Amino acid sequence: MSNKELQINEDIRDREVRVVGADGSQLGIMSSAEAREMAYAKDLDLVKIAPQAKPPVCKIIDYGKFRFEQAKREKEARKNQHTVEIKEVRLSLNIDTHDFETKRNHAIRFLKEGNKVKASIRFRGREMGHPDQGYSIMQKFAESLAEYASVEKAAKLEGRNMLMFLACKAASKPVAKPAGKSAGSKKSATPAE
Repeated sequence: MSNKELQINEDIRDREVRVVGADGSQLGIMSSAEAREMAYAKDLDLVKIAPQAKPPVCKIIDYGKFRFEQAKREKEARKNQHTVEIKEVRLSLNIDTHDFETKRNHAIRFLKEGNKVKASIRFRGREMGHPDQGYSIMQKFAESLAEYASVEKAAKLEGRNMLMFLACKAASKPVAKPAGKSAGSKKSATPAE
């Protein structure tokens, strides 16, 4: 529930409300004026937290502190959220083994970060006559990443491009980046697996 939807003090016009104390204790059902007076006596605010309940539930709390805590929780939730991106790895028909390993390592890094990988091969000129080579390279790429990823969408020729999508396996969770120095020091203290 956003702060704009919350009613406080004089905005609460209900005849009867169920009142909860600052410590979470039930204070009972009373008139909103009575509940307001009780809140003012403690130098706190009366905040309607459950307007859909019968009677509505109001809590006696410090509204400024409540808003601050709520904003802090939302900010923390946004910080911990990870959006999945699709990272592209471009291969070619005549790719060398070292180049292949480099592309594989890039894909592994992307997958460990929790992103999806789009492997693509662009066919040029006479290469269009050899889609079977493209399929074999894609198959080899998928097999080399079998430990880290599963094929989400198999290799498919679309025009001049062959595309294949790989997703991080459910068992390997994305590695969280340390938020600060304290998180980094904790991470280095634990033994490597």
